[in-house]
Amino acid sequence: MLSKYLVRTFIKDYANIGNHKVRNAYGYLGGIVGIILNIALSAIKLTIGAITHSISIMADAVNNLTDATSSVITIIGFKMASKPADKEHPFGHGRVEYISGLIVSFLVLLVGIEFIKSSYEKIRNPSAINFQWTSVIILLLSILVKIWLSSFSKFIGNAIDSSALKASGLESLVDVIICVGIAFSLILSRYITFPIDGYLGVLISLFILFSGYSLIKETLNPLLGEAPDSKLVEKIIHAMAKYKHIIGVHDLMIHNYGPRNTLASIHVEVPCTLSLMELTETIDAAENEISNDLNICMVIHVDPVKELPKKRGSTIAHFH
Repeated sequence: MLSKYLVRTFIKDYANIGNHKVRNAYGYLGGIVGIILNIALSAIKLTIGAITHSISIMADAVNNLTDATSSVITIIGFKMASKPADKEHPFGHGRVEYISGLIVSFLVLLVGIEFIKSSYEKIRNPSAINFQWTSVIILLLSILVKIWLSSFSKFIGNAIDSSALKASGLESLVDVIICVGIAFSLILSRYITFPIDGYLGVLISLFILFSGYSLIKETLNPLLGEAPDSKLVEKIIHAMAKYKHIIGVHDLMIHNYGPRNTLASIHVEVPCTLSLMELTETIDAAENEISNDLNICMVIHVDPVKELPKKRGSTIAHFH
């Protein structure tokens, strides 16, 4: 598999994804590959669009150029997000990665708006498309490249849990649909005089706008404070049930400070008769083990209780 080959070739200690330097190397590799391929595709399509006078091909060429710009912003975002915590940012700079994704999303929207205007002008003032089989072949090649790039971005994004790279994979998949439509209209232009190119340009622009909207929603939610992953909540609750002195939990709060930078706090109920030494050993063990197992920063607040449940099972007493 080419994706795995690139990772193993260019990323030292690629299996140690928990290391910030290794994670950044994944992000840089994904961004650099995206820049190279998108610039190459954009240059080819701009040439074809100029020769064939196709507004839809020109629109897709600029879309590829925007994708390359997106990759640059992604790399910058990874670089800034990797800065260590400081006095002004005690929990690090991880959310910069979400902000970079938000910038990319607005760039995508801007391109979509501009090409809706261009496509509308093409419908009002249609011009003949200079059909060439070479153009169709190059578009088909572009489809294959974008299918692989989508797979590669998703592979990297899933490996390091990066919403920005996962979004890039989705964006490349949308480009595949766009290229298929362009190739289809180019072939149809040989047989019909209807200005399908302009109408297809509108559809392509709508795809771009929808892609931008989806990216904005995905990157904005963590910044606004979305609800935590229900699976993580369940894992924390079940993990607490393993410790014999913890008889109940409540007020679980989870804060996302960037990819793989999660802070969780919880109140636990313990018997008031427990000695300070036993209590300290239990809480320290719970914080350290849960933090390591779930890759989060776990903080536990103790609430001593006088009465114990009559029957204690494996479940937690209550949770808010």
